[in-house]
Amino acid sequence: MIKNKLLNMGVKIRPNTLIGPVITLEDLFRDGYKAIFIGTGVWNPKPLRIKGESLGHVHYAIDYLKNPDVYDLGERVVIIGAGNTAIDAARTALRKGVREVIIMYRRGEEDMPANREEIEYAKIDGVKFEFFKSPLEILDEGIKYIKTEKSNNEKDRIVEIPGTEAILETDSIIIAASQGPKANIVSNTEGLKINNSGLLLTDNLGRTTKEGVFASGDVVTGARAVVEAVSLSKRSQKQ
Repeated sequence: MIKNKLLNMGVKIRPNTLIGPVITLEDLFRDGYKAIFIGTGVWNPKPLRIKGESLGHVHYAIDYLKNPDVYDLGERVVIIGAGNTAIDAARTALRKGVREVIIMYRRGEEDMPANREEIEYAKIDGVKFEFFKSPLEILDEGIKYIKTEKSNNEKDRIVEIPGTEAILETDSIIIAASQGPKANIVSNTEGLKINNSGLLLTDNLGRTTKEGVFASGDVVTGARAVVEAVSLSKRSQKQ
């Protein structure tokens, strides 16, 4: 196991410890640590802010993937989003017994941010796709949506098609519209700067705006593939 390898290397692991509100970064420096690396990822789901999002059959993908066994999704699930997290949630739901899983995306397949091979694996598993449909409201019986299309005047702009509203019936909805970082550390630390999305600002070597503090992975780049996070972290490690 990776944990045992780390322990054999002399790494000390302190579980169930909240850094920021309880133990601050200044506490760590006070106790003799020379450098601090932040690799907390992004665990706050970004809501759609549409009517019905608080209903009981609506879930967020990042929460679902933590412990899918505790969820009763029913027979049919619609996932809103088209990134790797959406694909992970779709394939997981099928493996957990959901009979039909549909990914709804307001753009076309060629615009999906998920890795191409992940999309192909999802198709093999039986995941279905509904493209050019944008959610308007979540209802007890499903999702009210409107059809979309690419604008002829502006590149990459998606416009809604008036009069095309309809309802896609489903037992549960999983929202996978990206994630943002939690503010536990930033809100309790002076000198750490973030961008408009709440992500930590670093240079290309992982150095944050606070002396001795480094960061890498999704907390810097936003939700990306694991291999990208590892590559960026290796640069910080060299410092």
